[in-house]
Amino acid sequence: MRISAADRGGSFGRNEQVARNWMRASAPGIAFRCRAAESSPIGSEARARRDRATRSGRTRWLALMVLLGGAGLACLGGGLYIYAKAGLAQVLLHSAWVRSQETGAAAKPWPWADMHPVARLIAPAQDTDVLVLSGASGRTLAFGPGHMSGSANPGDPGNSVITAHRDTHFRFLQRLANGDTLIVEGRNGSRRHFHVRRTYVADFRALNIPRDTLQPTLTLVTCFPFDAINPGGPLRYVVVAEAV
Repeated sequence: MRISAADRGGSFGRNEQVARNWMRASAPGIAFRCRAAESSPIGSEARARRDRATRSGRTRWLALMVLLGGAGLACLGGGLYIYAKAGLAQVLLHSAWVRSQETGAAAKPWPWADMHPVARLIAPAQDTDVLVLSGASGRTLAFGPGHMSGSANPGDPGNSVITAHRDTHFRFLQRLANGDTLIVEGRNGSRRHFHVRRTYVADFRALNIPRDTLQPTLTLVTCFPFDAINPGGPLRYVVVAEAV
């Protein structure tokens, strides 16, 4: 007996419903797999608990990432603020230094300042030019290097001690080498050249910096190491330079 295409279940077959395998009939890649029916309400509850736990875990991870991102931005913003503050302060201090040289009197960089520039420190090889401020309090060091009270004025006979932060105004100290030149400019415009004689690291509790020296001396002090993550350690980096 000959069977026609319609009898084989072709697209134009008989009116009767013909069972078909939809997984095979569907085009490759678009067949759908039906989810098996739950056989017990217990399985549904377990899956719900699992889904809730998954969502809760994702929420905690998202909150943690947001928290860490916010903390990172806060640290970055704080660091940028410190650098911007230090840079802007030096611009205002240089302006005050010009007024001091014109009038011969101490000039404040801004009206409410409790300090003023006492000298200009230049390191030609390190492309550094900063104003040294009166006093060495923490508030003063936020704006520039500070001259230690009781030590000689920069450029005068004796030992002049100047300190600053390692990550702003005295970062260049790590690039100084024996024989490098430092220049100190006074209020009257005179300049004195110094050569670096030695550098060393010491615990601040064991620092022995002389007050009097045979010739004019600069002693520059900052925290160490320069790349320390946590500031305020006990070590200090010291540069000693003598007048030429």
